[in-house]
Amino acid sequence: MKAVNTVVISPDGQTVISGSTDTTIKLWNLHTGELLDTLTGHSAAVVSLAINPDKQTLASSSTDGIINLWNLRTGELLQTLSGCSPITFSSNGKTLVSGGKGGTIKIWRQMLGSDQLIPGSMLSEEWWEVLGVDKAASLKDVKGAYLRLARQYHPDINSSASAKAMMQAINGAYKKFRYQSVNN
Repeated sequence: MKAVNTVVISPDGQTVISGSTDTTIKLWNLHTGELLDTLTGHSAAVVSLAINPDKQTLASSSTDGIINLWNLRTGELLQTLSGCSPITFSSNGKTLVSGGKGGTIKIWRQMLGSDQLIPGSMLSEEWWEVLGVDKAASLKDVKGAYLRLARQYHPDINSSASAKAMMQAINGAYKKFRYQSVNN
């Protein structure tokens, strides 16, 4: 195991959860030190963790701008979002807030009747934040990010409740980028 970047203790006080440079999340028994589970699904160092007040969902963010939501009981990856660290849940567990590049904050809200989080708003709503690229990214990099996200969230491929809202946010961000590119 490489460097541990972040730790949280479960609400019941029984489990320590660590996120590491080696891209893993490990769940440990707080009292015995026994390794209970290892979650894999990030491709970069895990730098922030947050437990939903529902005590069943863990959010993790990595240095590549990906947030994963996990079922704490089963270790199942539930959802992937685009955002940076730090991350935190609201006290009712229906909102996830994440840091962003360029001094922005992203806000994700749970849809009524769904377990999925969708982009509620971003305090800056900058196109590069939605697409998860640097403001000075090349046309090729922006197109690549757009296509990657479109493949992930297109309703023909992704039937989750949040896919339509994500696709709208992605399309809107790409339109803002294109408009800015043409007018500068």
